Amino acid sequence: MKLAGSALMTSVSPVHCGLVSNGGGLLLNLSHRSRTQFRKFHCSSQKCELFEKPTNVSSGYSPPWFSVAPMMEYTDNHFRTLARLMSRHAWLYTEMIATETIVHQKANLDRFLAYGHDQHPIVLQIGGSDLESISKAVQLASPYGYDEFNLNCGCPSPKVAGKGCFGVSLMLNPEFVADAMSVISAASGVPVSVKCRIGVDNRDSYDELCDFIYKVSSKSPTKHFIIHSRKALLNGISAKDNRSIPPLKYEYFYALVRDFPDLQFTINGGINTIHEVASALKEGAHGVMVGRAAYKNPWNLLAHVDSAIYGEPPSSLTRRQVLEKYQVYADSVLGIYGPKPNVRELIKPLLNFFHSENGNSLWKRKADAAFVNCTTMKSFFDETLVAIPDSVLDSPITSTPINLSNVFADAKNLLPPPPSTIRVGELMQLS
Repeated sequence: MKLAGSALMTSVSPVHCGLVSNGGGLLLNLSHRSRTQFRKFHCSSQKCELFEKPTNVSSGYSPPWFSVAPMMEYTDNHFRTLARLMSRHAWLYTEMIATETIVHQKANLDRFLAYGHDQHPIVLQIGGSDLESISKAVQLASPYGYDEFNLNCGCPSPKVAGKGCFGVSLMLNPEFVADAMSVISAASGVPVSVKCRIGVDNRDSYDELCDFIYKVSSKSPTKHFIIHSRKALLNGISAKDNRSIPPLKYEYFYALVRDFPDLQFTINGGINTIHEVASALKEGAHGVMVGRAAYKNPWNLLAHVDSAIYGEPPSSLTRRQVLEKYQVYADSVLGIYGPKPNVRELIKPLLNFFHSENGNSLWKRKADAAFVNCTTMKSFFDETLVAIPDSVLDSPITSTPINLSNVFADAKNLLPPPPSTIRVGELMQLS
């Protein structure tokens, strides 16, 4: 890897979201409870070693105004490590882990649940449809010190919502979801949340969505819902098509914010830029969750989060600095499970790191060739980074004035009427 070069200072203007402000930025103090035990990576120059440390995991994480969505085969340890190198405040979610997997892999839990302590704040997303299995899984996962547990009620994959009978199919059984969330809360002792869609097939009215939210929140400790603002179609289209074919209905999300004032709602679906994140917050979203855009263009999204959303001072962070730190991490975990992870797996989160930059296409071609022979991260970077100009590697995060989008403001002009099946008094009593 090339030696570090000089960096130029630039600024990123923080967005004024209409939330509590501090000198134009956003206040950063959100206390969490203390914990007595957690697992973390101890990285030497050789390999990563897991160990338990009896200590209090710190409080004071920033609010979840920005989070990276749980994505199967994407938000693994490697990507989350890269994301944290670019943003100190973003909330990170694991891939969904089935509760049955956790229960039946008790002898191999580190492989599924261990993570670097620098990844806090981090949320473990689980999926399951059996209360006993859910309880056992959460008890096994709790010593790893996750900051929150999230139940997947939004995945439309046939393997999950069909044969697995969980994911988005759970939206059809809010009573079970309430029971499951109560079990998760009791077994973990940390905050819990639900990630769901706005409906399933023809069960897609706003009243039905409110019925789900009301039953889960009133019958369990759940006060935080991440809403993918599309319904799910379970018959005839793939999980991939379910991310684009059903239309976005942001008006349903903002109606929930209006009708459930004592709950917290994070918006998800179709949000691809830092400008759209800021716009959604300005219009009243409590948080914004971004999915594949964070993976497809990580530098231009994640590197702006701390300054543009959390009001941090301008950063001089460069891509070269991120790569140098990531190499230290990657060298420490390379081959920790025998042949896994290998160089290809560790480089996967970086493949879009130079999105739209000079040298990007050549870098990817060199990467494909380097996977054949390179067995260390250093040899890989030595062979491939010659494709990227120093001006790209050493340029810090560029100033990006926030241009607010009208899409969320327009959605607020289309709000459905308050739910007819739930008395207003009941809504206001939710706490």
